[in-house]
Amino acid sequence: QVQLVESGGGLVQAGGSLRLSCAASGRTFSGYGMGWFRQAPGKEREFVGAIRWNDGYTYYADSMKGRFTISRDTAKNTVDQQMNSLKPEDTAVYYCAARSKVTGSSWYDLRSYDSWGQGTQVTVSS
Repeated sequence: QVQLVESGGGLVQAGGSLRLSCAASGRTFSGYGMGWFRQAPGKEREFVGAIRWNDGYTYYADSMKGRFTISRDTAKNTVDQQMNSLKPEDTAVYYCAARSKVTGSSWYDLRSYDSWGQGTQVTVSS
């Protein structure tokens, strides 16, 4: 039910950086956590990373470890994703998602999330 709005996407050269932001509606986000997924043309939506809201513990897909960093601001109900050393294969629409409760199989499963943003385009040129 929470409304999410992503921002910060754009066009960058390989090796460059972008910072994505996701704002959640409401005074305070009381869910289990928030995550980032991405979807390239012709491919399924895949897990990028997530952050547990109560303590800030983060989870990342192997290909993003060391390059992407997820952080949260509990006062502003926002979650950011700093993306460094971007590669052309990172080109995709990036979605913010909210996991309201500890349900579903894992952070990696999109079915564990019950709210989604509209997505923001990230394009990395070679």
